[in-house]
Amino acid sequence: MSFIDLHCHSTASDGTLPPAEVVRLASKSGLTAMSLTDHDTVAGQAQAAAEATALGIDFVTGIEISAEHPRPGTLHMLGYGVDPSSTVLTSLTEKLIDARGDRNPRIVERLNEVGVAVTMDEWKTQADGGVLGRPQLAAILLRKGYVSSIKNAFEKYLGEGGLAYFDKERLTSRRAIEMIRQSGGVAVLAHPVQLRKENFAQLETTIKQLVDEGLAGVEVIHSDHDELTVRELTRMAEKYRLLKTGGSDFHGGNKPTIGLGIANGRRVPREWFDLLLEKVRSA
Repeated sequence: MSFIDLHCHSTASDGTLPPAEVVRLASKSGLTAMSLTDHDTVAGQAQAAAEATALGIDFVTGIEISAEHPRPGTLHMLGYGVDPSSTVLTSLTEKLIDARGDRNPRIVERLNEVGVAVTMDEWKTQADGGVLGRPQLAAILLRKGYVSSIKNAFEKYLGEGGLAYFDKERLTSRRAIEMIRQSGGVAVLAHPVQLRKENFAQLETTIKQLVDEGLAGVEVIHSDHDELTVRELTRMAEKYRLLKTGGSDFHGGNKPTIGLGIANGRRVPREWFDLLLEKVRSA
């Protein structure tokens, strides 16, 4: 069998490897197909696609978009096969990045207020030209000795409930799905376990609602999914005739325990990429 990874991140958002380097790692890992799914941006797609072509790896464009959802859960939508030059997608990413631009100085200001010496310039340098994400800021706090780990940085300062946490603007799930489809792509629910439903019945209800809004697939295999979750999501995908996708959610050094192409000990079969590509081409 051959294997794939449909969920990974680069320095275009909050990963630590440049897009082309993520593709090179995929090649070294023996993957035959992949998608780069950076948060709120398609800035790394051209570089990744060119490297994939050079290395003989099949590639489908991707993006990961945050959508509204009741706390403490989070809802992320993966868009596959989107056209990076789409005016709809360009407008969306500009809006989301502008929202980050409004939020980020507030985070830095609050950190300064609680005794953490960090600047926007340091954050921009850490991002190395990519979208400014909290994992980059967490890396600065770790380097300066304010926290003991990236995880500790989120728990103490940057995550929900942290001393310097500010929420960001989000689309409704319906709008996120709609904009992905208008950009030529198909919408897939990322890591459903992060919706933090109390049981699988509640999770299925939410997935059914998203199907009614135009959802095309569900991420069955993910680094946060245990065997029971994979089994239940497989059942739901088959029940609602959804695509099954999977990926590691690789971020490089920002999530050092997660390797590209491996999701909680599981690999994603090549067949899922081929079925996804069929859906993209017919979208």
